Amino acid sequence: MTATVDQEELTLFRESVIKALEKEIKPHYEQWEKDGIAPRKLWNTLGDAGMLCVDVPEDCGGCGAPFQYSVVVGEELARMGFGALSTNVMVHSDIVAPYLSHLGNDEQKKQWLPKMVSGEAVGAIAMTEPGAGSDLQAMRTSAVKNGDDYILNGSKTFITNGQHADMVIVAAKTDPSAGAKGVSLFLVDTTLEGYGVGRNLDKIGQHAGDTSELFFADMRVPASALLGEAGKGFVYLMQELARERLVIGALGVAAARGALDLTVAYCQERVLFGQKLAQLQNTRFEMARMETEYRINKAFVDQCINEYVAGTLDAATASMAKYSATEMQCRVTDGCLQLFGGYGYTSEYPISRAFADARVQRIYGGTSEIMKEIIARSIFGRA
Repeated sequence: MTATVDQEELTLFRESVIKALEKEIKPHYEQWEKDGIAPRKLWNTLGDAGMLCVDVPEDCGGCGAPFQYSVVVGEELARMGFGALSTNVMVHSDIVAPYLSHLGNDEQKKQWLPKMVSGEAVGAIAMTEPGAGSDLQAMRTSAVKNGDDYILNGSKTFITNGQHADMVIVAAKTDPSAGAKGVSLFLVDTTLEGYGVGRNLDKIGQHAGDTSELFFADMRVPASALLGEAGKGFVYLMQELARERLVIGALGVAAARGALDLTVAYCQERVLFGQKLAQLQNTRFEMARMETEYRINKAFVDQCINEYVAGTLDAATASMAKYSATEMQCRVTDGCLQLFGGYGYTSEYPISRAFADARVQRIYGGTSEIMKEIIARSIFGRA
């Protein structure tokens, strides 16, 4: 693999993504935020526009484009203020699809990947449980072998795309006595009996994105749905989390860019104490600080993207990208909101949504505290 990509073609793709988002999402996004969910048909629209799973190989229905093209889709969704959808699409295209591409057999790939590319099937991944949180080894969802099937029982929570999902990668214990070595992954068809979807969780931000509780009650899943080998689920999770965390970092950087752009425009128009806000020293110094933070993180995330494409990105460095970029995103959106004053605290101004949407970035995909522990282990080893 090579980290090089034709920048002119990538720019043209970015421009096409922006046009599609302005046409298909911008006019409707406020309503979707109020509704608490985007419509299911949006996935078909995104698929028709060529914005889903763009780096899936051509023989599986994708474009086989470089990874950077998939990043562009998420970046523009985040930069344009569609934070909820940037998360939804990231889970579908940059988490679920790579699991299938890297671990699935030919039959599994042919069954699901073309549908994910077209938007006919929405993907989700179910790791987190109500009583476990970030402690994946404490999961209680079980999958017991029964003839040619597995019987799945348990529950998951905070599942992005849970309301619309057609296929969910479920992490479950196939050997409860083996600890982390007893976890396996399953490609769960949500039309099967025993699958249940709970309420769409009411969040403080990212309202247009559905986040759900899932339930499995004596759900009979065929053995052919096992993803990879039994007992290697935890290893697979650790392998694939690097891309997830890197993309979350990229979304954080892009969202910060969007917030900064909004604030620059506002400060050049708003008059305070007889001067444009942009002329006041505090404004200028704050913008200088935030722009610098943005650029430093942008450079680092871009470096990590190149390392991922080259196959050299390690878990600690991916954790650094997520930790640094999302913490920066929260500081920048907070600083930008402050410059808007009281108007920034009203939903009338999009900076308020940027602020609320940013907060979860430090939680999902592994909290900032988990990221720091992973980074520390790369320095000192395990405690």
